[in-house]
Amino acid sequence: MNGPILPGASLGVLGSGQLGRMFAIAARRLGYRVHVFSPDDDTPTGQVADVEIRADYADLDRVAEFARSVSVMTFEFENVPAATAETAAKFCPVRPGGHVLYTSQNRLREKTYLSQRGLPVTPFRPVTDDASLQTAIQDLGLPAVLKTADWGYDGKGQSIVRTAAEAAAAFAKLGVPTAILEGFIDFESELSVVGARGLDGTFVSFGPVGNAHSHHILDVSVCPALVSERVAQEAVEITRNVLEALDVVGVLCVEFFLTRSGGLLINETAPRPHNSGHLTLDAHVSCQFEQQVRAICGLPLGGTRQHAPAAMANLLGDVWANGEPDWSAALADPAIKLHLYGKREARAGRKMGHLNALASSVEEAEQLVRTARDRLMRK
Repeated sequence: MNGPILPGASLGVLGSGQLGRMFAIAARRLGYRVHVFSPDDDTPTGQVADVEIRADYADLDRVAEFARSVSVMTFEFENVPAATAETAAKFCPVRPGGHVLYTSQNRLREKTYLSQRGLPVTPFRPVTDDASLQTAIQDLGLPAVLKTADWGYDGKGQSIVRTAAEAAAAFAKLGVPTAILEGFIDFESELSVVGARGLDGTFVSFGPVGNAHSHHILDVSVCPALVSERVAQEAVEITRNVLEALDVVGVLCVEFFLTRSGGLLINETAPRPHNSGHLTLDAHVSCQFEQQVRAICGLPLGGTRQHAPAAMANLLGDVWANGEPDWSAALADPAIKLHLYGKREARAGRKMGHLNALASSVEEAEQLVRTARDRLMRK
């Protein structure tokens, strides 16, 4: 199917979290129906979708049945098994393709693929046993960061190691056949660029977003990032090259370290909308989720003009520690926009929603969302 998939068609989503929820809202606003497939029910995506299918990703018969019911399929997180995407692709287009999923869901494959294409990645070495770990340490030096090759996010499955003994203990604790050792980057800041690429190869981005993390989880994002024009242009160009190298049709985020010498290194990629792009819901002409809908449906991509400087603050389950947050106190500021994900249980570290704000400067916007979040916490 090479022609555009027009409003009225049914779009399929593998995965049912908050990214799928915001995709579904954007799709329904454009006149599409949305079907979601995941192992759960009453999910953030299922609450706003037209059809919610509860089945295991490994149930390929159900996957095939699901694929037959939609015109195109996408995914909202990268830990969907590659076999699931391959099965779906027999019955409908999967965008981005399964090859993108396969590459991005494994850190070693991802770094190898990008480095072979001349893209700037953090220095890395594969680790499969104690001998390869010692070789990696000799090559990269210490401190370094040891990570699982598969299934890591929000800092899970990784640790900073400062001695060879720490590295050996960390590798044993991971208990995985393959890990990756990455050189420790003394970075100035962390950036991300969300890009979209259409069926015809057209590329757009929202420009660099500046990110601050807390306990390895994204805490606050600002856009535009406070970087030089040269760095901003280089980050966008690298992102374009990543999407073209992977032949992405859809949305992909590239996360960067900005080194103290002014260089950019790719930390990782995410082949779907990204937490740092949530501020586009209020700050830009077309948000990252509308771009995802447009791209996978073969429609022209939307505008990325930014209305005003913006900031986003994550709302984790910790905000509920003393009971129901004080929504009125936060929303007393008319500049604050609240986005909740419909999750039934608040747990520490769980992403429950976010706040957005627009202002005359990114510094002011950041202060607004931080103040509003503080007001949510009942004393």
